[in-house]
Amino acid sequence: MANQEFPEFDWDKVSKKGIGGGYSASEKAEFEKIYSDTLTAIEEKDVVDATVVGITDREVLLNIGFKSDGIVSRSEFRDLPDLKVGDVVEVFIEKQEDALGQLVISRKKARILTAWSKIEKALETDIIVDALIKRRTKGGLIVDIFGIEAFLPGSQIDVKPIRDFDIFVGKRMEVKVVKINHTNDNVVVSHKVLIEKDLEKQRQQILTNLDKGQVLEGVVKNITNFGVFIDLGGVDGLLHITDISWGRVNHPNEVLKLDDKIKIVVLDFDEDKKRISLGMKQLEAHPWDSLAAGLEIGSKVSGKIVNIADYGAFLEIKPGVEGLIHVSEMSWSQHLRNPSDFLQIGDDISAVVLTLDREERKMSLGIKQITEDPWTKQDLLSKYAVGSKHKGTVRNLTNFGLFLELEEGIDGLVHVSDLSWTKKIKHPSDFVKIGDELEVVVLELDGENRRLALSHKHLEENPWDTFETVFEVGSTHESTILSKNDKQVSLELPYGIEGYALLKGIAKEDGSVAETGEKLPFEVIEFNKEEKKIVLSHTKTWEAPVEEDKSKKKAPSNNKSEKTKLPEAEKSTLGDLSALAALKDQMESDAAAPKKKAVKKKTEESEAE
Repeated sequence: MANQEFPEFDWDKVSKKGIGGGYSASEKAEFEKIYSDTLTAIEEKDVVDATVVGITDREVLLNIGFKSDGIVSRSEFRDLPDLKVGDVVEVFIEKQEDALGQLVISRKKARILTAWSKIEKALETDIIVDALIKRRTKGGLIVDIFGIEAFLPGSQIDVKPIRDFDIFVGKRMEVKVVKINHTNDNVVVSHKVLIEKDLEKQRQQILTNLDKGQVLEGVVKNITNFGVFIDLGGVDGLLHITDISWGRVNHPNEVLKLDDKIKIVVLDFDEDKKRISLGMKQLEAHPWDSLAAGLEIGSKVSGKIVNIADYGAFLEIKPGVEGLIHVSEMSWSQHLRNPSDFLQIGDDISAVVLTLDREERKMSLGIKQITEDPWTKQDLLSKYAVGSKHKGTVRNLTNFGLFLELEEGIDGLVHVSDLSWTKKIKHPSDFVKIGDELEVVVLELDGENRRLALSHKHLEENPWDTFETVFEVGSTHESTILSKNDKQVSLELPYGIEGYALLKGIAKEDGSVAETGEKLPFEVIEFNKEEKKIVLSHTKTWEAPVEEDKSKKKAPSNNKSEKTKLPEAEKSTLGDLSALAALKDQMESDAAAPKKKAVKKKTEESEAE
């Protein structure tokens, strides 16, 4: 009986003797050589073709032409649901023999090695690969190429941004391998490169025929804060936010949406940088050109506040036509404030045209002109008559005084010297703060020059008329030392007024010097009503009065007549001395008479008051 697999064997001879029976050594060697020649030479770690010779529910039996068949788990053939006996597949040889002498092979490892080989070849030869999109992931899609998972970035799916990745899941797509990272076994593929090649010819054709002023149709591809990118059919152009509409646009998405088809005009084209500037508002006439001819200075207009700056606000009369309302034209008040104190974006208001330049397309407006100027009101003189009392709000402080707002547009000046009768105020901020309310009296009104002089201290009578009798020279008062400097000290006197003393005037009886904060008796040594100045001394309160030296009072004289009379005086009798004493008393009485008269007069004036 012949055998087709091993035709070299003499099967009749074998059948007579039996295998292994009665063969010579040369015959055995011949049989071994014939058998060995029928086996395939294999190496471990190689990928070889294998034929399916048997299939069970759990395993697949594979013949690679080796002395034994290999067994592979059925799970490694999930991608081949129609597998049958006789099919040829690739397997990876892990071991020629295991501990049981069995051949160990793997189809999974063979697929991986083969796939990486194909991927590397695809990258080198720049060939197109068919991929199955398995699922979406952060930033893109996961695709299957040759049984290996690869990453398809969202930016590489198409030339235009993709907003919904889920629509591609489960579909097949042609891609190119663009990057392989062997360290992390990562593969990056791209579908965009295939589209770009198709669009390159179209792009070149568009750029060749592009010209300024050309009107094109495009699709909104992307929207940013500064503008919109328009797809012109393979070429992108930028439609800046200022070229979308003649009116004010805060964000492009107020006017345009993604995938909108719009008409635009080419404003500029940089052939070297391939930058295209587009415009949409230029397809329409400028709204200033259609402005009513009857609009002139003094006209009343209405609109909406579209922007507020530090210096004013912009009123949109119609889309593309705006006027500036300077902050000084928002109120009759002379004290400028922030425009946001008067207006807010979106306010619908009326205004008066102050200036108009149609050529420059500029207009200035005012809103205070809608109301009457408070300085021109007929009741101004009677309302703010000299001596009238009012209450206002402190709006500004200066070195010389403060400005008080009595009503919107009516401000008056309160000089620093008119804040208090008794306190020495160096700066108004020591007395009031901005925003405080203050009661005042009108001292002077000048309607033509818009000037109003006010006073706070004149709400009360001048107390210095009374202080003149209270702080007489020689009177003593308990005072507190407020501060000291190199020349003098400041004192707090009764009734809240301030006095002064020289440094030498604060020496105490024990020889020490009074310090700040001490309360001591002080004697008035000077009172000046006009300058509101009181000078005092503590030393005067304890110092003994200085007696006059008669010897100094009557100094020796060189007069010869006096010298000749001197002996006569020495010879005067007792009666002569009595006469001289009487004469002396008379002279002293005559000298004291004016002082008594003055004291009597002051007493009468005080009683009269």
